[in-house]
Amino acid sequence: MALTNNKLPIFVLWVVVAVAADAKIADFDEYLQKKAAESYEQSLNAFNPNPEDLTDDFNQLVGKTLASENNGTRRNLINEDGCKATNPIDRCWRCDVNWAKNRKKLAECAAGFGYKTTGGKDGRYYIVTDPSDDNVEEPRPGTLRHAVIQKRPLWIVFAHSMVITLRQELILTSNKTIDGRGVLVHIANGAGITLQFVQNVIIHNIWIHNIVPASGGMIRDAADHCGLRTQSDGDALTVFSSNNVWIDHVSLSKATDGLIDVIEGSTAVTISNCKFNHHNDVMLLGAHEESSKDAIMQVTVAFNRFGIGLIQRMPRVRWGFVHVVNNDYSHWELYAIGGSAHPTIISQGNRFRASNYRYTKEVTKRDYAEESEWKNWQWRSEGDLFTNGAYFRESGPPLKHAKSPLTGENLIKFRPGTFVGRLTRTAGALRCRPGRYC
Repeated sequence: MALTNNKLPIFVLWVVVAVAADAKIADFDEYLQKKAAESYEQSLNAFNPNPEDLTDDFNQLVGKTLASENNGTRRNLINEDGCKATNPIDRCWRCDVNWAKNRKKLAECAAGFGYKTTGGKDGRYYIVTDPSDDNVEEPRPGTLRHAVIQKRPLWIVFAHSMVITLRQELILTSNKTIDGRGVLVHIANGAGITLQFVQNVIIHNIWIHNIVPASGGMIRDAADHCGLRTQSDGDALTVFSSNNVWIDHVSLSKATDGLIDVIEGSTAVTISNCKFNHHNDVMLLGAHEESSKDAIMQVTVAFNRFGIGLIQRMPRVRWGFVHVVNNDYSHWELYAIGGSAHPTIISQGNRFRASNYRYTKEVTKRDYAEESEWKNWQWRSEGDLFTNGAYFRESGPPLKHAKSPLTGENLIKFRPGTFVGRLTRTAGALRCRPGRYC
């Protein structure tokens, strides 16, 4: 299939018709059909045909950051000035004591496949003052739901700490940043967040937990459109047929379904500096065995902590290309990284600490395929650290560090797994205070 910038592939017409089945859309009207077609075309444009090149560049960036620490910068930044940023994404913004006045500096800091994401950088600030969510058809100004449906770029911040209990799934429009720095923002005890048919979204520094299914009904998904939705699944955060998405410093736990899903032809996504606890199906990348449109999916999973009470899917991948770099995995109960439908998974510089149960030592799991099939899937491990009996079963051809999807700014260059404790020590939502290093 040829990917072009000026012509929509023929099979996109099929995508527009078929996508409604899994999109929780009860009425797939002309407005949504147009959004679906436009979003998928933009995802095709965001797809990098050489992803290995991107991972190489990411690795170089990490190396430079750690080298600066070892040459004395670490002593000056951490011990004397108080800046605790130790990975290249954090170093980009956290060592500015005036971060609260320079919030949009964050838009320059994305790395990995989502490196082009700038969110609401080109828009005005929107201050959320009201934590309520009592009207999903006509949201009240000052609420988070009113902010995210506006059809213009916005940088969304919060006037004070709050717990937002969503009555129905929160459906975002394009070109938005949700920035919870400086206060404590919890999305909890209700529905989750949905990015569907959108582009250029940053979700940063919030807590998302105790997410449950919502009944569905008429929900406003844009200032000029209200659509009929079916019951939601209870996912904490869903990226559906969207591109250029960056999820950073988010703490996630306890949802009815998954914590993060990236599905249905989504691509150019980075999930970084997040903390995951107390959940079964943690992260699903690629929706179904038959969803070949996920072949364009490219996701970077970097500097995250997969911690207490996790069972599986960190991530589980179908079809696409995933770079798993410098994450900390501790005591999974079934497996850490799995997949089916011949995905490519490049694991670099992660730390894998197996549980004491002897049947869960293997990091990897390949579902629904015989070894004669999966032995050709490219699942490679470089620089990973394995403890307490953990091991990674490789397959497919070795990674060639030449022209591939992992070059340029798409790549986060890994450091050996022994560095992971330093690189991930502040994963999750941060308790930032204005006037101090975050």
